[in-house]
Amino acid sequence: MPRARRAFSLVELLVVVAILATLMGLLLPAVQRARGAATATACLNNLRQIGLALHQFHDAHGRFPVGCTEWRPTAASTKRQLAWSVYLLPYLERGDLASAFDTAKAYDHIDNRSAAQAVVTSYICPASRRLAPLVSGLGATDYGGIIGERITGPNWPFKGVLVHDTAYRLADITDGASHTIIVGEDSRSTDGQWANGRNLFDQAFAINQGPDFENDLRSDHPAGGAHAAFAGGGVRFLRQTTSLPVLAALCTRAGGECVEE
Repeated sequence: MPRARRAFSLVELLVVVAILATLMGLLLPAVQRARGAATATACLNNLRQIGLALHQFHDAHGRFPVGCTEWRPTAASTKRQLAWSVYLLPYLERGDLASAFDTAKAYDHIDNRSAAQAVVTSYICPASRRLAPLVSGLGATDYGGIIGERITGPNWPFKGVLVHDTAYRLADITDGASHTIIVGEDSRSTDGQWANGRNLFDQAFAINQGPDFENDLRSDHPAGGAHAAFAGGGVRFLRQTTSLPVLAALCTRAGGECVEE
């Protein structure tokens, strides 16, 4: 007699599928949390490297780099408009790009195009919504220099540390270097280019609340906030619930505010 073949019944198959679906439902959030924690750590490390590079630059030159060298008031201007992030390349182990980049010429000069197209991993947040590591053909960045704040009033004269055509020393940060943001995360932006001196912003909204056309502190980290590098060398994750007066105070170098830890 032929032997009867044993197979799953429909009920057994449905039970197995239900068990697998339950396991996936339990495991998927854990995987997403682990992935979110990993990307947040990588972003934090990027800003630690940037903060260290800023201090190495300060040690070498006696001051932090200029936020933007020769800002262009109009699109027709031929000024260089070089970003602070160009000057950090030698301190981010990208001496090859530093050698290839001619700082005597504009960031978008044809002679600088090849170097400006390079992707600098220290300037890219892995949690960014960015679809490509290039913006209009040039290397992107998810981190901007803080030129000041517009929460309490106009940002003029500039209240931040990285400003147009002026370089500040640690001694100039009278609010306290550990209470003054120098570079912040703006990984929701779609227009950041690390070579372009427009890589600056003044905070105008609560964290993660700025409209898409504004450059502000914001990120796609699931914890709800954004990372910031402070002039003293520290890096912190600022929650989006941070009060506006405190946030404004953190973006000024000499506003005279007192910010509690």
